[in-house]
Amino acid sequence: MLDNDILAAAVALASALQKQRLILATAESCTGGGIAQALTGLSGASTWFDRGFVTYSNEAKEEMLGVQASTLASVGAVSEETALEMARGAITHSRAHVSVAVTGIAGPDGGTPDKPVGTVWIAWGQKLGCAEARCFHFDGDRDAVRQQTILEAILGLNARLK
Repeated sequence: MLDNDILAAAVALASALQKQRLILATAESCTGGGIAQALTGLSGASTWFDRGFVTYSNEAKEEMLGVQASTLASVGAVSEETALEMARGAITHSRAHVSVAVTGIAGPDGGTPDKPVGTVWIAWGQKLGCAEARCFHFDGDRDAVRQQTILEAILGLNARLK
């Protein structure tokens, strides 16, 4: 069950953030705040979680995270470039040291031949400006895509904090 995997990954992340005295911010589109919800469900999260941005529309991505309109126009919201700008924007617009950003197509509608349903970009950022992104192709319905995205976002943070 993914819920147990998400909880285990969240507990490990909380421990790593506390040990390293780091603060996290999230920037979410297709998960609608699900990453922040999974993390802030843990007692003591206020010591290592600053804020979560839910930027579902392109306008919200621009206004809240500083994603460039030209990026959205040229490559779209579901792209490496947008995910990276979201991750960097979450750092810039918070007191966080690390961030995670997700943008994708959870379905059941919205997919295209180039970007089918289940396509999700996840980006991880650091205060020093470094950010990296990875494209995932998840299977299943809308809920399954969102749950897999939440898990991979948290696992990716854990991997980067080792």
